[in-house]
Amino acid sequence: MTPRAIRRGIVAMAVACAGMSAIDASPVSAQALGLPGNMAAPPAVAAAPNSLPANNALPANPSPPAARNVQAPETPPSMQRAAMQSGSQGSSLPNDAGQRKRDWDLRPYTGYLRNHDRPEQAVIDWILRETGTDAWFTSPLGFLNASRDKLSVYHTDEMHEVVAGIVDRFVAGEKDPQLLSLKVMTVGNPNWRSRAHLLMQHVAVDSPGVQAWLLSKENAALVMNILRQRTDTRQVQSLDLVTYNGQTQKLASTRGRNYVRNVKPASTGWPPYEPETGEIQEGYRLEISPLLTVDRTALDCVIKAEIDQVDKLKPVELDLPLPDGTAYRTKIDVPQVVSWRLHERFRWPSDMVLLLSCGVIASPERPQAAVPLLNLEMITGTTAGRADALMFIEYRGRASDNLTTTPLVPQISQGVVAPNRGRY
Repeated sequence: MTPRAIRRGIVAMAVACAGMSAIDASPVSAQALGLPGNMAAPPAVAAAPNSLPANNALPANPSPPAARNVQAPETPPSMQRAAMQSGSQGSSLPNDAGQRKRDWDLRPYTGYLRNHDRPEQAVIDWILRETGTDAWFTSPLGFLNASRDKLSVYHTDEMHEVVAGIVDRFVAGEKDPQLLSLKVMTVGNPNWRSRAHLLMQHVAVDSPGVQAWLLSKENAALVMNILRQRTDTRQVQSLDLVTYNGQTQKLASTRGRNYVRNVKPASTGWPPYEPETGEIQEGYRLEISPLLTVDRTALDCVIKAEIDQVDKLKPVELDLPLPDGTAYRTKIDVPQVVSWRLHERFRWPSDMVLLLSCGVIASPERPQAAVPLLNLEMITGTTAGRADALMFIEYRGRASDNLTTTPLVPQISQGVVAPNRGRY
């Protein structure tokens, strides 16, 4: 090959290489799918060295794939109607029976009871005792709400009059501590009535087995003297109870009575079985809530009393197996409990004395016989553990006008707190 031919070949090869470089340097056109407006676009990606040739490049404006059409779930027709009704009524309450809302200021009463927890609860309790609970849970619509400062009531005008009468007894009534004289006695034989019958005025009572009488203070002293002359009379409790108007006071006098309720295998040693003991609280628990009228001429009082007594423990013999095939004899106790309940509301003039007889029931205080083998029941007509329980309740006015010494502090019941449904 001549030098001239060689030069021509070199020039041709240079031209060919220049053309291929131009093809590789040409950019590849591409378009990403559109992003939502609140998202940033991804960074651009540089073209790879082995980019596609021009005839395989992506189209300049490719059409994005069709987006999925997701529909929201359809609202049920019932919810649509409820939303329309709530939107049309707004915050208005039905007043088809002429209901209206009224507020009372409770600060004239609660301001004196700074050391009491939720003193406004007494106002609610007495309103429900006067109106009953059904009036607030049936038609027509009404509600009752109280804070320490204010009582709010939504109901008819007739109900507002009843509520106003109760609230006035708290707000315009007595604010000072009041004194109640409370005496609980037991009489072995109910024949004390034969001498005291003409001194007492009978009062109707709804609780079965309960009798009530009203006595003047002079006649109450005579009846008390008649009872104290008897040998089967025992005074269980006598105290001056200091309470605020409408508030509830709780008294309790209980003691535990142990018994063997079960037998279980012993962990070690002899005997092979050990007793499992239980305890029954016997005695009495009393709740009393007095509410005076504004002029202090009458007294409403809610009395709740509970008496429990273990009449006897009945033994039951058990034969339990031993590893050697013999039997181990032991026993458990089955308690026979006598209980009595009273939940009643009374109203009487404040210058008289209320006397309650619970009938011949389980005695609040079990008498301890000096000689257990000596049975005097046939002679005295009494039954061990049974007595006619009597309660004298007397209103004595303001505590500051009557007490010269510190009053007795009653024992407060510490039982399990029950729900409020049975309160009234």
